[in-house]
Amino acid sequence: MRQNVKAVLLVGGLGTRLRSVLPATPKPLVSVGRKPFLDLLVCQLRCQGIRHMVMCTGHLAEQIENKFGDGRAWDVVIEYSREPEALGTAGAIKLAARYLRDVHDFLVLNGDSFLEIDFRKLVRFHRVHNGMVSIAVRRARNAARYGTVRMAASGQVIGFAEKTGSNSPGLINAGVYVFSRGILAHIPDGPASLETEVFPRLLDHGVYALEQHGTFIDIGTPEDYARAQELADCLNNLALGGSSPAGEQEKVLVRSEVGKKRE
Repeated sequence: MRQNVKAVLLVGGLGTRLRSVLPATPKPLVSVGRKPFLDLLVCQLRCQGIRHMVMCTGHLAEQIENKFGDGRAWDVVIEYSREPEALGTAGAIKLAARYLRDVHDFLVLNGDSFLEIDFRKLVRFHRVHNGMVSIAVRRARNAARYGTVRMAASGQVIGFAEKTGSNSPGLINAGVYVFSRGILAHIPDGPASLETEVFPRLLDHGVYALEQHGTFIDIGTPEDYARAQELADCLNNLALGGSSPAGEQEKVLVRSEVGKKRE
């Protein structure tokens, strides 16, 4: 993997659905076992050789910035792009453009979900297809509460569907991406959403998806946060390069499908 690969972590969301449980803590800092959820993502990236990160902070930004500092305690380099107002997933990335001047492509991770994934494989997939966006997707037995991704056999994404409420299987966006830097020109200034405003407009520019089969969970609701607590040891092992026990991947995903789509 190229030495200058950076990872952008979207950690500025309001976390409204978790406020009833943790009113004064930013969602990525909620404890899962003995460490903050965001610690799992930083360790997962570091263990796969990705040591330069940009955190897009917003809500309660000081807590995240004070906790992780410049990253040296994790043996990584962390920079911060703080939103002056809520900018959404796309707006936050556009604001962070000044940290991405020296890269051809970059990873993006949602700060409220964890996916067992080989980041190098996703980056290689992106570079081979030479598209604008590559999305990690995960098959769900019941995709009723998620938007779904429709893709051709070649891996090219041909459409997106919002939540339908139908209890049918589908491929869901797992919150890990590789973007070519050119995507920044397609993101409007101000608040904007990747999922609803940017991705659908980029289909003709090359959007691809790579299916994943490992553990996936998000912590967007109190119910899902409670499940993450039960899985704390498993998630910590995965972040440090371990693998899921046989059958654990599907069990985790099935239990998580009762949760709502990420904020």
